Amino acid sequence: MAKILVADDEADLEALIKQKFRKEIRENTYEFIFAANGNEALKKLQQENEIDVLLSDINMPEMDGLTLLSKLNDLKLLTKAVIVSAYGDMENIRIAMNRGAFDFVCKPVNFQDLGITIQKTLEYVSQLHKTLDAIKENNILKLYVDKTVLNFMNGREFETQLMANETIEATVVFIDISGFTAITEKEPADVVVKLLNKYFDIMVKEIIAQDGYVDKFIGDAILAVFKGNFHLDRAIDASLAVRKNIEESEQNSSPVSFHPMVSVGIDSGEMISGNIGSAQLRRLDYTVIGDVVNTAQRLQDAAKPGQILISEQSWNKVKESFNCKPVDHIKMKNKSKSFMAYEVLD
Repeated sequence: MAKILVADDEADLEALIKQKFRKEIRENTYEFIFAANGNEALKKLQQENEIDVLLSDINMPEMDGLTLLSKLNDLKLLTKAVIVSAYGDMENIRIAMNRGAFDFVCKPVNFQDLGITIQKTLEYVSQLHKTLDAIKENNILKLYVDKTVLNFMNGREFETQLMANETIEATVVFIDISGFTAITEKEPADVVVKLLNKYFDIMVKEIIAQDGYVDKFIGDAILAVFKGNFHLDRAIDASLAVRKNIEESEQNSSPVSFHPMVSVGIDSGEMISGNIGSAQLRRLDYTVIGDVVNTAQRLQDAAKPGQILISEQSWNKVKESFNCKPVDHIKMKNKSKSFMAYEVLD
């Protein structure tokens, strides 16, 4: 359920909102909280740390909406503000936007437009939460375990977190930018890094959209992990979206003549998840290991530019959902027998 705080001194607005959004309120889709001025709204923001959207007037007693916006930034919440005001002049709009307002709705309120704006804002807030969750999944604190991190943990908690490990059922995806190494050999470092980060942004967006997380960046490749319901299906959907968006990415603004393509390897099953590295150096990597991880990497090595390869075991799980074709038995490093793979077409 989304929590929406309405800060406005017009008493009739509360009644109108309850009337216009009665279906969402009845179905527990939205919960509206009301404040008569900026001070009251600020107190509710401090008390209710799960408010998703702030709808705020500009002209209010005690504290106006623009001042409230500045205070909202100080709280460092994920709450996004939408200004709902009769002051629709460009100066007020610019001030509001400069202070972090997500959108602006003019009075008299068109409630259909307001409903669309609320939904759009909630989708953005949801994406922020997913990104934050992905960062937590990546567990950046565990990438570099130094004295700064230790300040956040007592000894026992640190030891517990440090040694935590488990066997999980998940899907691993290796995505490599085919032929990118050639660019690194002939282009300036700044050009290479900016271009690579651009491609990584495209990949990460699609991985997060399917509730996956980036385990690590390896050169010009990404290792991603998908857990939970339908993790294999979501991993394949993310890979298809990455392939499409990478190949369609515009190169007009790029100083490099390079048509990007990806090669992808996917495998699914049991693996170990935990901190791997050196406790002595206080440098550990919270990651996944096991035969599934190795198979996914080898499938990626075998994949041609534009190919998405999955193991036969994975194909048996998704053959009714995705269009695939068999690939000749692939010989893989450290595997005594050749390996049957399938290419995901769509």
